[in-house]
Amino acid sequence: MSGKYRRTPPRPLRRPDKQELAVNTLIVHCHPEARSFNAALRDTAAQAMRDLGHDVEVSDLYAEGFDPVEAPRHYRPRANAEVFSALVEQRHASTHGTLPDDIRREIARLEKADLVVLQFPLWWHAPPAMLKGWFDRVFVNGALYSGSRRYDRGHFRGRRAICSVTTGAPAATFGPGGRGGDIDLLLWPLHYSLHYMGYAVLEPVLAHGVQDARGGYRYQEDAALAASLSAHRAHLARRLANWRTDTPLRFPGWEDWDEHGMLKPGRTDVPAPYGRRS
Repeated sequence: MSGKYRRTPPRPLRRPDKQELAVNTLIVHCHPEARSFNAALRDTAAQAMRDLGHDVEVSDLYAEGFDPVEAPRHYRPRANAEVFSALVEQRHASTHGTLPDDIRREIARLEKADLVVLQFPLWWHAPPAMLKGWFDRVFVNGALYSGSRRYDRGHFRGRRAICSVTTGAPAATFGPGGRGGDIDLLLWPLHYSLHYMGYAVLEPVLAHGVQDARGGYRYQEDAALAASLSAHRAHLARRLANWRTDTPLRFPGWEDWDEHGMLKPGRTDVPAPYGRRS
């Protein structure tokens, strides 16, 4: 054998397969009208993310006939056939592999998603009941959260979520003291629920003044409204293009609370109340 050092040829670099490179976006769309502006925003979001190379899936709650009502009928066999507790039945079903098919489908979509986009209108100062029911049924106790898997230790830690919301009234009415209600406060329960599940929650994308004049309200002439809607679609695409780098809303985490679940005295680095952005 020669005394010379023989170099072993380097192994060729392995190219990651498509599955390893794929980034996934889930759009949860909640509007009953297929020709609505919300549907147009759903399509805008989907195309924007595909342009970034994402695999995009849409959970269209109305079109798919999602049942938003949490009820005993969804659970067979029951953990307790005498008294219904959603938390008990969800944990029992997730442990025994008996979750309803529609819930297992939604969970599978969430598990794949690096980014979740919630697209919905603001109705009666809140998301539609359909979307609230989706939260009630899909974020399953046991499968997706537990006493120790919440907030900044939540199941979806490392993932991001963003709300794209339409309102009927103009933007000025949704500030502090506005007649439409403070939009930060109106969206806080939904944002906080996403934080509860571990998501980093991005600032919402808000389309104000989206109103059909036939409903009795008119804030802009048709041409101005059309221009505004077109501009908002472009704005949504720009926001989504920065989904990785945008700074999330700030919420307290486990290190901020004492043993009673209250903010520790003297904490000055915690976010403003109710997720206010300013």
